[in-house]
Amino acid sequence: MCNFSLGSEISFVTCGSVVKLLNVKHNVRLHSHDVRYGSGSGQQSVTGVTTVEDSNSYWSVRGTNGALCHRGTPVKCGQNIRLTHVNTGRNLHSHYFASPLSSNQEVSAFGEDGEGDHLDEWTVLCGGSLWQRDESVRFRHTATDALLSVTGEQYGRPIHGQREVHAMTSTSQHSYWKAMEGIFMKPSETGPRDFSSPLHTEF
Repeated sequence: MCNFSLGSEISFVTCGSVVKLLNVKHNVRLHSHDVRYGSGSGQQSVTGVTTVEDSNSYWSVRGTNGALCHRGTPVKCGQNIRLTHVNTGRNLHSHYFASPLSSNQEVSAFGEDGEGDHLDEWTVLCGGSLWQRDESVRFRHTATDALLSVTGEQYGRPIHGQREVHAMTSTSQHSYWKAMEGIFMKPSETGPRDFSSPLHTEF
């Protein structure tokens, strides 16, 4: 039995939730689509968009291969997670390629059906014990220690106006994100379930 919340009764983010993530400084939502970078890795591009309603901005919060995260379990500050792009099944990913506009560290979407590699893992950095929905948090790439960031560079065609998303080792206000719209899984009363596999949700 799946319990989920569209409202505000759950104050924290849980595993299995499907969320949109807002870069607080630049007011853009983390986004991906089946458009590949023309440079760097050539993998699926990740951008920031001002549009609120776009279904390509939904990401599923999941555990890692080494640490399962049961559906409805609150995400702890300092926990490693994967963020899987719902519409394409690829994971938020980073590596030592240069990003196309700013030459920071490239962020891409990688893998198939929610399975990629260890470079898909991100550590949630927040102030208390749990990732609160109303809190601005940071995502540190576990393998390279770089922070998921937006600094405002804009793409031209074919994704005109979308912002570059990249990773930076320096801490700044460009690296804070907040959970916005989504479906938030409630803790299950029927016992834990493995949520290492991706969630397929129709929007």
